[in-house]
Amino acid sequence: MNQWIPRLLLLADEAAQEPSPLSPLFLFGILGVLFWFVIIRPQSREKKRHAELLNEMKKNDRVVSIGGIIGTIADLSADGRSVTLKVDDNTRIKMLRSAIQGPYQPVDNEHAGKD
Repeated sequence: MNQWIPRLLLLADEAAQEPSPLSPLFLFGILGVLFWFVIIRPQSREKKRHAELLNEMKKNDRVVSIGGIIGTIADLSADGRSVTLKVDDNTRIKMLRSAIQGPYQPVDNEHAGKD
């Protein structure tokens, strides 16, 4: 055991004197991989899921817009870029399909406000 300590100290001293030119590249590589898994990958998954959700929308689906407007899809345009939401009996709003956040899921009052 005693013979390992001087060898480790010698290796540590050599490493401190001659830094490897590849060590910054290695650090940037690790940071790049970490950035990919923490930020880019989850964001691209969410974007793909939202696109699939928008493509599956059909007439009479209850949806909520990004602005918080709740309505039922009354019509989908022929080009697929816009939708007409029926908000009330006599109120219809035409908006871009990309402005739909997702399906409307009412909050259960029994569990609202509880942690």
